[in-house]
Amino acid sequence: MTHTPLDFGPQTRIVARLAEGVTDAQLSDGTPCPAYAVRHVLGHLLGLAVAFRDAGRKDLGATTDTGPQDALPDVGPAWRAELPQALGELAEAWRDPAAWTGMTRAGGVDMPGEVTAAVALDELVVHGWDLARATGQPYTPRPGRAGARPRLPAGRRRGGRPGRRHLRTGRSRPGGRPAAGPGDRPQRPRPGLVQARLKQLGPRPRKAPPKGAPGTSNPTHLCQKH
Repeated sequence: MTHTPLDFGPQTRIVARLAEGVTDAQLSDGTPCPAYAVRHVLGHLLGLAVAFRDAGRKDLGATTDTGPQDALPDVGPAWRAELPQALGELAEAWRDPAAWTGMTRAGGVDMPGEVTAAVALDELVVHGWDLARATGQPYTPRPGRAGARPRLPAGRRRGGRPGRRHLRTGRSRPGGRPAAGPGDRPQRPRPGLVQARLKQLGPRPRKAPPKGAPGTSNPTHLCQKH
């Protein structure tokens, strides 16, 4: 493999910009994730950036073995410096073609490198939406180069919409299809994967929502414990 299918840089920079736009007063505000305040979404973004960075580096250990549902994520006093640094390191790790080959691990689950990359990008897009929606910031995701087709685990919905899989059990989340059996042919997402996910989530935020309504309740947006 002489090149990488996706460049994480555009999307990690967008998430970093959204995080920079969060005020201290907004940290306790609600989000589209019912159990998560803004600070918890930021904590989750920091944790996943570190975990998928190390997964790309094949530096397996505590950061890649811990499931995201093990504790409610939160941020510490240095998060404004730590999050953009971790996001930049995540993008850099996946610019190495070696990250995309062989097996690696994230959330305590062993996966092929290209599958891990697809999961990581999906996380960045979805939680970028959460953060933008909760803080009233505009959001237009940039999922890397057009035409990239990383394979996702079985459990995608038919028609190109992925069902989210529980990283620990491997089962499809509600709204997705059961995991494929041994005889099922792996499916490859179309280039519009991210657009399909955003359509599933709801409208992209373009202006601040009304006070007291930081997010839109959406039963297909499964933002917790994944």
